Amino acid sequence: MKEFFLLASEENNAKLIQEISGNIELLKSQVQKNEIKCFLSKESDSNDCFVEIHAGAGGTESQDWADMLRRMYMKWANNREFKQNIISEHKGDEAGIKSTTIKISGDYAFGWLKSESGIHRLVRISPFDSGARRHTSFASVWVYPVVDDSIDIDIQDKDLRVDTYRSSGAGGQHVNTTDSAVRITHIPTKIVVQCQNDRSQHKNKETCMQMLKARLYNYELEKREKESIGENDKKKDIGWGHQIRSYVLHPYRLIKDNRTNFESSDPDKVLNGEIDSFLESSLFSSNG
Repeated sequence: MKEFFLLASEENNAKLIQEISGNIELLKSQVQKNEIKCFLSKESDSNDCFVEIHAGAGGTESQDWADMLRRMYMKWANNREFKQNIISEHKGDEAGIKSTTIKISGDYAFGWLKSESGIHRLVRISPFDSGARRHTSFASVWVYPVVDDSIDIDIQDKDLRVDTYRSSGAGGQHVNTTDSAVRITHIPTKIVVQCQNDRSQHKNKETCMQMLKARLYNYELEKREKESIGENDKKKDIGWGHQIRSYVLHPYRLIKDNRTNFESSDPDKVLNGEIDSFLESSLFSSNG
């Protein structure tokens, strides 16, 4: 390819130079895609995933930020033609959401998104502050794989506490007049899952059990990983010092990943779901 390029340059063949340059870029892209496929070869990388988002302290500010993150991930999934399903969502007091759980189904969904687990920090002029002051908000993201039936996870009934309640919509309005929403607590690990996306209590309980199975599976994976690499617990207080990425909209506009140092000066693009560059840099960094 190099010899052809030099020959075309010597002959000043602009059309051939353009064609060869295009082929080189295509080859580079294919090599990068193959590298990424090699990186997506760990246990559960090919699975679908659940994405949990929780607003940090700060009331409406953080709840709006959690909602912005939810839209970002759903737009990313939509761009890839992945299926999305909101399993559970608790609306904010005035705007945004307090928490949400989304199921994203598609090729290597967990492998792509697993590096998004952590604290995400937003700095902006608050749209809710009449004084137009700058605010810092935090939200946590936690990604874990959906587990299929081929993986056996032993869950004892005696270890579960099952609560039912009414599904709530915006402003705390009850969506149903029956207690169709389900919350299950796994007592030994204190893991809590909940689902309210269906009018059927039975279906919501079934979804909860799938989520619990996934959480327990991920719990064991993380336990093994922590033992092997001595990683600190990722589920720390939502606040300063633990964020994986900063999204600054004022006084300048920059999104920076604190682990890879990858940056983007186009926050609007990123918040509209174009996060592949951040995901790829995390994959290369963790496998470098």
